[in-house]
This record gives sequence, C-alpha cells and structure tokens, in this order.
Amino acid sequence: SQKRTAKAHAVASAQAAAASVASTLAASLAVAGPALAADGDAGSAVGSVVGVLALAAGAGVFFSAADPEKRREEMTAAAGGDEMASVKTYFETEGASRWKKIYGDDEEEVNKVQLDIRMGHAQTVDKIVNWLDSDGLDGRTVADCGCGTGLLSIPLSLKGANVSASDISGPLVEEARSRASAAGAKSATFEVSDLESVDGKFNTVTCVDVMIHYPQNKVDAMIEHLASMSEEKLIVSFAPNTPYYSVLKRIGELAPGPSKATRAYLHKEEDVRAALKRAGFRVTRDEMTATNFYFSRLLEAERA
Repeated sequence: SQKRTAKAHAVASAQAAAASVASTLAASLAVAGPALAADGDAGSAVGSVVGVLALAAGAGVFFSAADPEKRREEMTAAAGGDEMASVKTYFETEGASRWKKIYGDDEEEVNKVQLDIRMGHAQTVDKIVNWLDSDGLDGRTVADCGCGTGLLSIPLSLKGANVSASDISGPLVEEARSRASAAGAKSATFEVSDLESVDGKFNTVTCVDVMIHYPQNKVDAMIEHLASMSEEKLIVSFAPNTPYYSVLKRIGELAPGPSKATRAYLHKEEDVRAALKRAGFRVTRDEMTATNFYFSRLLEAERA
C-alpha cells in the first residue's frame, strides 16, 4: 500500500513537472514574432525537448483535450470561416489586453516569460531604430504596419521621422496613440487597418513580428504589397522555420489557452528572401534576436 502511494505521488509529481514545462513553453510561443535560437544549439535543444516529451508520455500526461486545431477551427468558424477575421477578433479582445500588458512598463503585472518577451522585442526595436537613425531619420517618411502599442513608431517619430502607423487592433491603436501623446511623438499618426488595406508611398516600410499570423502564400502577397509602398527600404521580421523551433511550437500548442487559438506560422528565410527579391528588393542588413523566450529574424532590404 505504501509503495502504491509513493508511486502515485511520483507519477503526480512527474505530471505536474511536465505540464509546467509545456505551459511555460506555450506562453513563450504566443508571441507575435518569435523565432529560433542559433542553429548550432539545435541538436542539444531538440534532445532536451524530446526528453520532456518522453517524460510527459511516461507520466501519462495527455493534452488531446486541448487540441489546438480544434480551438482554431472553432475560432475561425465564429468569424464566418475567415482565418484573418479570427485573428482580428483575437486582437480586439483578449489578445489586446495580453499584449498591452506584455508591452507595458509595469514589471509587477507580467511573469518571467512575458518580461523576457518584452525585453526581446525591445532589442528588435532598438536594432531597427539604430539602422534607420544611422542613415538619417529627420524628415523621412515611415509606414509602421502592424504597429501594436507603438513601440517602434514612437522612437522613430522622436528622432524626426514622419510615421504613419497602423494595426488591425483598435484597442492597440488607441494605446499607441495614448503613449505617443505622453511621449510627445507629434509626427506619428495611428489608424486601424489590416495590412492589405494600407496604402501610400513612404521612404521606409516596416512590418515587425506580424508574419507569424500569415501562411507563406499570403506572406508572398503581403511582401509584394508592402514593397509597393516603399520607395527605398523595407524592414520585416519573422519566426524562422527550423526543426528546433517547430518542436517547441508544437509543445506550446499542446497546452490549453485562447492565446494559442490563432495559428502561428513559421517561415523559411530563403522563402522570405526570395519574396523580397521578386518584389524588387535585395537584403542589405540582417540580425537575429534570441532571448530565452523571444526569437525573431530581422531583414532590411533596399530597392535593387
């Protein structure tokens, strides 16, 4: 009897540990633009992930009830079968609240994973600002497509750029306007719009941590549209499609929660570069941001 009790406690502990790992990974994979750590670490990382999966299976941890595809289908069906409409619904509701908190200033309101994501995204923003500032921003025009809470738009405006920012989420646009006003970023304007509806001509077009919501066939059209608005530069970031990140993404999907209800698409860098080339652009600078839970591949391209 004592042995059975001890075994039951051991199994329960293993279940709790495996569920905790999956939940933590899940939280990290809901970011708008995560990507992959250095390929050189992929082997050991995949080994660790496989070990976690084995632990979960051995302990009898099953997440089939949290089927991510079922959640996605239900969310898309509620939006009339339009996947992008379901993304908009998410960012108008719980998604807006979640990302306003993650990209806020209060460290008490976020957990360690969310704080890490905030810091990683800030690094990506800093890289873009430094790139454009080194080329001169005063009087330049920038379209920040998928601006979120204005974390990129505001510093670009403060450095002298005229920024036209847009996002699919009304609540995030309102948050961006409020932050821009408080920061004194007077040359930044914000509007609610999906990427396909944004138009105009700009010196530079940016689209940061947005591609994760688009499958590759739609990314090709998206890049073509963004390129048509850019007279000089186009800056994009995306989550690279590699074996390591694909495994982490799948583990994250197995944990329940509405934040994983929208699809997260990974993209091969060669596909993104090829789309830029077809649009008449050549990559001139690239960077990789990798923290514990935030990963993003960044490309700057200029008209060829």
